[in-house]
Amino acid sequence: MADAHLSSPLRTVPAWAVLQRRLFDEIEQARRLFRDRYTLPDGRLRGVAEFEDRDGVDDLYEPFFNWPAFYVLGGPDEVLADSKRAWEGVTAQLTEAGMLTDEYDNGYDWFHQGESLLFFAGICAADPADEAYAARARRFAALFTDPAHGNYDAEHNIIRAPHNGALGARPGLDDTVVPYTADRAEMRPYGLPIQGLPGIDTWDDLADPANALRMSEEMHRRAQGDVAVNLAATSLAANTWLYDGDETASAWIRRYVDGWRERAGSSPVMFDSIGPDGVAGSLQEGRWWGAHYGWAWPHGFHSVAMSTLIGAVNHALITRDDTALDLVRTMLDAVLAEARPGSAAGSTYSLRGGWNARYGAAAEDEGMLVPYRYGVDGWFDFGPLQLDVPVWLWWWSRTDADRARLEHAIAGIPASADRVAPFRDKEEAGHEAGWYSFLAGGLPDYPQRALEMALGQVARRTAMMLGDAQDPDAAHLHFWQRVNPVVTEVLTQLVGGAPQVLYNGGLGHTALRYEDVDRGRPGLPEDVAALVHRLDADGIGLRLVNTSVTRTRTVRLRGGRFGLDRIVAASARVEDASAYPGASGTYASPLGAFSTVSVECDDDLVVVLPPAHGADLDLTIARATGSPRHLTTAAPRTTEGHA
Repeated sequence: MADAHLSSPLRTVPAWAVLQRRLFDEIEQARRLFRDRYTLPDGRLRGVAEFEDRDGVDDLYEPFFNWPAFYVLGGPDEVLADSKRAWEGVTAQLTEAGMLTDEYDNGYDWFHQGESLLFFAGICAADPADEAYAARARRFAALFTDPAHGNYDAEHNIIRAPHNGALGARPGLDDTVVPYTADRAEMRPYGLPIQGLPGIDTWDDLADPANALRMSEEMHRRAQGDVAVNLAATSLAANTWLYDGDETASAWIRRYVDGWRERAGSSPVMFDSIGPDGVAGSLQEGRWWGAHYGWAWPHGFHSVAMSTLIGAVNHALITRDDTALDLVRTMLDAVLAEARPGSAAGSTYSLRGGWNARYGAAAEDEGMLVPYRYGVDGWFDFGPLQLDVPVWLWWWSRTDADRARLEHAIAGIPASADRVAPFRDKEEAGHEAGWYSFLAGGLPDYPQRALEMALGQVARRTAMMLGDAQDPDAAHLHFWQRVNPVVTEVLTQLVGGAPQVLYNGGLGHTALRYEDVDRGRPGLPEDVAALVHRLDADGIGLRLVNTSVTRTRTVRLRGGRFGLDRIVAASARVEDASAYPGASGTYASPLGAFSTVSVECDDDLVVVLPPAHGADLDLTIARATGSPRHLTTAAPRTTEGHA
């Protein structure tokens, strides 16, 4: 549409806008340091050891998982080129190591495959015009939508094994049966992989070699049929569907997710496995729990709910029907119903170490603990509720019921806990409570504090890179993930109006999509900062600020959720700036009269921001009325920046 004159001159440039642009700049400087220090010219990571089993593919992709998202939000052009170079270099590296076939994981569980997928899917969304990645997207999706590849059993409507991939459904959990012994110290906090085996009641029972072998043999015997974490595989099909609306992909998502919904029936909690016969729980003696990466082991709700939510969101994306989210709502309601008071530090939660670091002194204070797992003795492994599930449910649906679930979860955080605490976790997330409080009007300084915190994280990770020679953990395979300086959680919240991506295979949804009109590429233009400050069922409140005092910037806005939502109208309170900046002899610029300017559009709103201008926009959103697609941007303008 035509340029919308919705901006007004700034008398002051807000601190959050200056901090946001500084964050873009500092992330990029630190990212280049990471690239130069830890990758080779062809994109491979330096110093990777040999692989001993099926595990590890994800660890080489994860250090780059959010680089494409940074580019889409407005990071420099070089970010996209470096992302592709890293993906292709790491893919070649893993292929030579025997871990990939035809550029895809030979076969592993989807808790880990989903982590690998984030990087690839991000590149597809960032540059859908790149036919090489589009072809890969189609090829990878076909591994699951086409039964000929051996992963999908069309007759029973199941993925045929917990480990799956380029080689089809892979038998067992490794190529050989290795006794599952009690000396696996890193696995002890998660307890027995299978509960209920006669004579194996505690972890120490695995010290008996016969028990250790029997446990491993049983794990391998049950490693067939479908498991709940496989629902994340729907992101491969959804990613290729976003290119061209491929009906094979969408039909497979509908059928596969609906199969899980049908088998759930009236059960208050979804089964975590489907046997090779197509019957829910048939390998678990009819129980709804017990599968690999299921309700009993190792992470329970954390892995089952996230993967189910990913599958439900992908189903909702292609059908415009949110009812599949009920699979996740019942899980969330079930664990909330079992909640009890307690402290993170005083709990026996298997992942309490991360919560102790996150909460700091507040870890000793009472909050709400929920059970993450279920076994022979009922619910267990009580810990603080991770907010990714309730925040995504509310963000996707915007219903009052899901808002109430989220607010109930947030109310369980210790009152003394800092909502903007400086910490990092693997998922580059964890500040959902502060963000939601800001949107609800309860934490007005969240943007500034969160940006300050994010800058501190970039500084810390840069310092760790520069000090790697003295770091005893620098040789760990996860080191690159830990020091990745591309921090996108706060930018995704404030610019994209969305929670951080669901880490085990979610697609990169945002509430708004931006385009730099002058450069013909996605993301905010240089100098421009954005703040989404309101999200509800009808619209979005957005403030745009051009921090440059010499350059005009032009930004195009489109609806989010890959275009499932459409911007249909915008209004702004605009100053008559005909007298701005006023005569040099006056002490201040005269303030012009304000009026409300409204425009209608069809999901194509272009806003011109002269130097030191801002626009306070009230966007009307027609939710679930668009045709979701990866967005190919228009060609750049011939004159850059309207300087």
